[in-house]
Amino acid sequence: MSRLDRNRWKSAQDLGQLGGLMALWLEGHVASWPGYQPNWGPDEETQELIPTLAAANRAGYVTIGSQPGMDPVKGFDGLIWQQRAAVEGFVRNYDLLRALVDAAEKAGLEYEVADTLDTGERGIVVTLRGGEPHTGFGGYIDDANLRHTIWRGIGRGALDDVFRAVRVTLVAPEYGAAAGARVWEVVESVTRQMAAAGARAEEG
Repeated sequence: MSRLDRNRWKSAQDLGQLGGLMALWLEGHVASWPGYQPNWGPDEETQELIPTLAAANRAGYVTIGSQPGMDPVKGFDGLIWQQRAAVEGFVRNYDLLRALVDAAEKAGLEYEVADTLDTGERGIVVTLRGGEPHTGFGGYIDDANLRHTIWRGIGRGALDDVFRAVRVTLVAPEYGAAAGARVWEVVESVTRQMAAAGARAEEG
């Protein structure tokens, strides 16, 4: 990671500033973020989701993982891979949390809400390989990974906010691209809702 990027992340003093930097990374304006390979942007499969994810981060849903839904496909190993759309990230704003949960329930999504260090959360399977669970979103992340891998080098205030936040995971109810659209519709609608509420508050 370049000195410029290190200084940017170190300057983040709350979750809002962290979300702003994540949005810039998604859009290619920041080359690296602590939890990912240096000088490497989002995966190719995520490209079409960047506007949605960037807006969500600016609204206070600070994402650390996402994937689109994909129809069954034969993989490099000859096995059939299936993928559900999913996203996970940190939230501190109660109104945003409530809006995400309400919209997820209305859309029939699976979701998980957990305190940052809640050891009881097991996550949700989002990818099958040969009919067997392969990857999951959500679940427990230990203190060391949060401090020294995912958010290594961020400002003390931002790190404190991470530990005060809850982690929200949203997952499509079914595998495939069609069902996956529901996840991004929820994220986009909630982001618009929060932006409108913020605009009304400024006018008032």
